[in-house]
Amino acid sequence: MGMVVDSFLNYNALKIVTSKLTITIAYISSTNLNQMQPKKILFANVPADGHFNPLTGIAVHLKSLGHDVRWYTQDIYKPKIEKLGIQHYPFVKHPQLNAENFQNAFAEREQAKSQIAKLKFDLEHLFIRRSPEVLEDLEAIHKEFPFELLIADILFLAMPLVKARLKIPVIAAGIVPVTESSKDLPPSGMGLTPDKKPFSGIKNSLIRFTANQLIFKKPEKIYRQVLKEYGVEAPAGNLFDIINRSVDMIWQSGTPGFEFERSDWNPRLKFVGPLLPYSVQQRTLYSIIKTRRYDKVVLVTQGTAEKDHEKILVPTLEAFKNSNTLVIVTTGRNGTAELRARYPQENFLIEDFIPFNDVMPLCNVYITNGGYGGVLLGIENKLPMVVAGVHEGKNEICARVGFFKLGINLKTEKPDPAAIRKAVETITTDKSYKRNVINLAKEFGQYNTFSLVEKYLEEIFSEKEIGSRIIEDRRA
Repeated sequence: MGMVVDSFLNYNALKIVTSKLTITIAYISSTNLNQMQPKKILFANVPADGHFNPLTGIAVHLKSLGHDVRWYTQDIYKPKIEKLGIQHYPFVKHPQLNAENFQNAFAEREQAKSQIAKLKFDLEHLFIRRSPEVLEDLEAIHKEFPFELLIADILFLAMPLVKARLKIPVIAAGIVPVTESSKDLPPSGMGLTPDKKPFSGIKNSLIRFTANQLIFKKPEKIYRQVLKEYGVEAPAGNLFDIINRSVDMIWQSGTPGFEFERSDWNPRLKFVGPLLPYSVQQRTLYSIIKTRRYDKVVLVTQGTAEKDHEKILVPTLEAFKNSNTLVIVTTGRNGTAELRARYPQENFLIEDFIPFNDVMPLCNVYITNGGYGGVLLGIENKLPMVVAGVHEGKNEICARVGFFKLGINLKTEKPDPAAIRKAVETITTDKSYKRNVINLAKEFGQYNTFSLVEKYLEEIFSEKEIGSRIIEDRRA
């Protein structure tokens, strides 16, 4: 009897597989993937520059291919989005929260004394509890603009709700290092690097368990409750595992050479090369660097979000004051005049903003707090780095810079001038840093971001169409 049942099951399984294969072949043969019909695509992002800027390049590219591309995010990005020729949809149910006003909106955050407590608070109030509000906004938008695909940054936690309620595919843009757990690695978010010492696997398991219980347990529980209220069954894992394992695909910014090795890669994750902001390709090399002779040229930034000059900018200026090292400072339009008045030395160039592609080819070292986009751009420009960042996930980026010896990780938010000066000297004398960055830049060059995005977009819609036809075939 058992053999008969097994034969019957195998026969029917063969019929289903054959049916799927026939449909797949028929679909592929009848569709020219290079001439995919224009789609309605909605972009969305958490309201922070590091989540918005990396998406602009692929948004403009998809628009240039004829897709109807629109964008949902906070009003502060409306001028930039419209400048790209893309229609903007504002937050409506979702409050107009961002890094500038978040503290004022949630005064109780001050009661969180430790960085871990602040992180847990932010995950809950800025990300998780906003998801139902986001869903309401997107359902309203969908009635006016029936978008067929949502592309959002990896921390846009409403994606599983959108996928379930609107029945459309969702793609997450990995605008930070890979956050999903791995049995081979310590937990993400702690800035830890892998090792191959005896019992490292056991140690990593213990650290992952501890991190999940002490740091991520409450946010994960709240997120699961939110998803459950909308009928979404969350996959196993912590908060970040849930989002990585719920989306249809992850377009990971960067390449494998800037990620720790693991044996359990998520098949949904696709490396697409650096996701960099849209810019007009126009390079004007700065004349001050070409006309004067300096021993070294150093570029330093804290990005646009960090307002405290005392963290990296001031220590770097102090380290090279009245030296033959040219220091180029970008302030992100934050206190530029004051910093110039404080440091009027001839070897300092202090600007609101300088297009990094213009200046990086002329520099010897890049000093940064570890913003992901800036680090990837530094690698692309073959520029070794000194990194000093801990919070907002920058410890993970800085850990990779140090681990792969692309530069020196100072493992602090506030390095002293002597440490910066020593690190710059080490990098400019030890040529292995430059070699390592050059090698990784070559790997970056092997990934044509726009071609890969087109390819994976075709895969998403091909699978969606094939799935629809299989369902129709079964019903028939």
